[in-house]
Amino acid sequence: MADDVWLVVGLGNPGPSYAKTRHNVGQMVADELVARAGGSWKSHKQAKAEVVETRISGLRAVLAKPRSYMNESGGPVSGLLKFFKVEPASLVVIHDELDLDFGTLRAKFGGGDNGHNGLKSLRKSLGTGEYYRIRFGVGRPPGRQNPADFVLNEFSSTERKDLPFAVDRTADAVESLLTDGLDVTQGKYNS
Repeated sequence: MADDVWLVVGLGNPGPSYAKTRHNVGQMVADELVARAGGSWKSHKQAKAEVVETRISGLRAVLAKPRSYMNESGGPVSGLLKFFKVEPASLVVIHDELDLDFGTLRAKFGGGDNGHNGLKSLRKSLGTGEYYRIRFGVGRPPGRQNPADFVLNEFSSTERKDLPFAVDRTADAVESLLTDGLDVTQGKYNS
């Protein structure tokens, strides 16, 4: 693990109409990490993102939320990597994952985008998929509901009861990834 600076990005869509949707769970986790750090979001105009510079267990970290829509996340993330002089190997992206049941976590390094538009945008802008991901399961849509509509809806009432615990556990997994590495984090959190 690099001992310089980490960039931790929570993916989602901007604005209050999206704030509580499944697609914004990455930003919910980023908000939890900022709350733990006692920070507050500041606008980073060059990269079109909100950022907080902090320390997680003594490690320098920049927490970020792009102000772009999910499918345009690559530009802001690329801009932040350049501005803070961070290599993609020290990037952690937190995002929703349809192929995992609600609340299930998977930490991994690299891989494909699996149809996720935010990850497609990152690959296009960064020229690589070689970065860390914390995948938060949101489950598959019921019946024939379009997956795009499903992720843009709020969590069900049952899921909302467990959401604070799941977001907290995901923030723990991010901290573990930075301090303990991928193998330990996978052993602890890949449910």
